[in-house]
Amino acid sequence: MNITSVAIFCGSHKGNNPIYEQHAIELAKLVSILKLKAVYGGGDKGLMGVIANTILENAGHIIGVIPELLIEWEAQHKGLTELAIVPDMHSRKKMMFERSDAAIVLPGGFGTLDELFEMLTWNQLKIHSKKIYILNSAGFYNHLKNHLVLINKEGFLHDDMAERLYFCDSPIEIFNKIG
Repeated sequence: MNITSVAIFCGSHKGNNPIYEQHAIELAKLVSILKLKAVYGGGDKGLMGVIANTILENAGHIIGVIPELLIEWEAQHKGLTELAIVPDMHSRKKMMFERSDAAIVLPGGFGTLDELFEMLTWNQLKIHSKKIYILNSAGFYNHLKNHLVLINKEGFLHDDMAERLYFCDSPIEIFNKIG
């Protein structure tokens, strides 16, 4: 599959470890250099804001998708290439999915995990076959990775997730796997 756009799921906070922001900047620069369209949550705070601002600073193309109820909470970004305001969270995830060829997941909270698991579920149900790349900055997702191995070992998956889900320790590793 030829990748021309990526959905980027990440936190509306920066987190406590400076590497999360550093990796977000590196990732956004690579997206810009590779001339990929980025689709993200539309906010101006946290890692979301870092992604958007870095892509814009590097002449990249960034599309924000924000639900009406989060415009104030996540502080809607005012300078994006495109912005879609949607009625709810489900519409946001659906539009982000439809406008991307693959998904990249950075550190984040419940919303980020929700987006990850919906993409994984749709993939398992064969609604799509888009690859999902998890940026495991400083081991942030190690516990999740171990739990997913347990879910598979205990017989709760239909097939091996290794063909749809990739854990990467750096932004460059993601793009080495994509390309």
